[in-house]
Amino acid sequence: MHIPTLRENPAEADAPSHQLLLRAGYIRQLMSGHYSLLPLAVRVRSKVISIIREEMARIGSQEFSLPTMHPAEIWQRSGRWDTMGDEMFRLRDRKGAELALGMTHEEIFASLAVELNSYRQLPQMWYQFQTKLRDEPRAKGGLLRTREFTMKDSYSFDLTQEGLDHAFDLHRHAYLRIFARLGIPVIPVEASSGSMGGSTSTEFMCPADVGEDLVAYCPACGYAANIEKATSHLERVSDTAGSPEPERFATPGVRTIDDLASNFDAPANRQIKTLVYVLDGKLSLLLMRGDHTLAEQKLADATGAGTLRPARPEEIQEALGALPGSLGAVGVTALPVIADEALRGRMDMFTGANSDGAHLRGVDVDRDLAVGIWADLREVASGEPCVRCEQPLEVQKAIEVGHIFKLGDKYSKALGVSVLDTDGSPTTLIMGSYGIGVERAIASVVECHHDDKGIVWPMSTAPFEVVIVIAQQDDAPTAEAGERIYQRLLAAGVEVIVDDRTERVGVKFKDAELVGIPLRVTVGKRGLADGTVELTSRVTGQTDRIGVDEVAEHVRKVVESAK
Repeated sequence: MHIPTLRENPAEADAPSHQLLLRAGYIRQLMSGHYSLLPLAVRVRSKVISIIREEMARIGSQEFSLPTMHPAEIWQRSGRWDTMGDEMFRLRDRKGAELALGMTHEEIFASLAVELNSYRQLPQMWYQFQTKLRDEPRAKGGLLRTREFTMKDSYSFDLTQEGLDHAFDLHRHAYLRIFARLGIPVIPVEASSGSMGGSTSTEFMCPADVGEDLVAYCPACGYAANIEKATSHLERVSDTAGSPEPERFATPGVRTIDDLASNFDAPANRQIKTLVYVLDGKLSLLLMRGDHTLAEQKLADATGAGTLRPARPEEIQEALGALPGSLGAVGVTALPVIADEALRGRMDMFTGANSDGAHLRGVDVDRDLAVGIWADLREVASGEPCVRCEQPLEVQKAIEVGHIFKLGDKYSKALGVSVLDTDGSPTTLIMGSYGIGVERAIASVVECHHDDKGIVWPMSTAPFEVVIVIAQQDDAPTAEAGERIYQRLLAAGVEVIVDDRTERVGVKFKDAELVGIPLRVTVGKRGLADGTVELTSRVTGQTDRIGVDEVAEHVRKVVESAK
């Protein structure tokens, strides 16, 4: 079997799962974000898919297989041809027709659902395992963030909101069972729906130091949300009325919130921080309390902007006449002004005067600022009071391993998916969308199950359940005994591999530990002399002596109990 193990961590590998999957001979990189799965990884992938498939069948979902290449027209009809941006791979065929490589399949499944015509055919839940391609700007972490990956994506079609709620709950519970069976600890969290749209979404987050997402979690009441969605209880600040109008004062050399706070008796929570962003090509002012940080996804959700970026210094200078550090929205009417809810009703505040080296004091938000949109824009911080119970929040890194969405009628309306309801009237169907990244799940298992010797696979996902190590391969009776035990384990239904290489036994042990197979049976001359072999657990390291004639049945029971 092709298992090309490595003794050292490859230089390009960062996350533990990336290092170990490379070292243990599971994957090899072709180019950034694209990995070949070697035989061991194919076996693990098959295990993961089988578990997901079983749980999808359990809730009544039906398996499909849809094309990866899509015509532009169907994405244009949903409006996502433009909003997906640079992450979508686009190409033209020899006839000049525009095509896309599928990032996701909402539009394609909806195009099949047009053949539904009566409420009697509902509800429907459909899913597939399919390759997705996304032009990730920062492919990293091995299988954690790639440009080509397998996704289990499923879709529900219902007549009513209550039907969607039921399908959503079915998938939520199925996902919790899937991740428990895979050995991935998860926290279901409130999340932004982003470019998917819809009213509600839940992410399944695996706490991990290598995670690229941040989750706000309350140990006291269980509130949990992605940092892009999370909020916290905000204590009201008592203000006194300031001056009848904003008062300008000189602030030479002041460029930051801290500069103004320390030199001019202007606490950060009494400052209005002015940020300038370009939203769908239009310059806009964003107002935050000085001690708060903007969550960009909240800004996108609040405004519906498909693209956003911080404005460049020259754009800011041209629009406001000043550079960052002295910006403000007092008197600005030509640009949209979006403000965080924490500023609503505040008085006697400080802000920039749109003149380098000058600020304003005595600003009354309601009186002096032309706010067009109020929204929760701030990013919560660890230790802030929970929005539900006011106990301290914890913020931790996590890996998103699954995401489920209540899409509503966004795609069904765009693609004309409707049926006749009970009174014969045409009714647009309501959709849900539910995804799990298969290779990311594999990497997440490794992130949660490894030690300094290598991977420690749970029995449910291990490429093999048992490895037989023949200690003296050049000794014919020992080699023959190892082969007999191998055949007995196969006959007992155990997934087993035999290490019959002519390597030193220490090398074989190290490879078995690195590869992470849960159980090791060591067949050696000394043990065979008294009719025993050694059974070692990869998880605990415990070794027991088992009679040669009992080993197959004993191992079978151990494997069954571990599943």
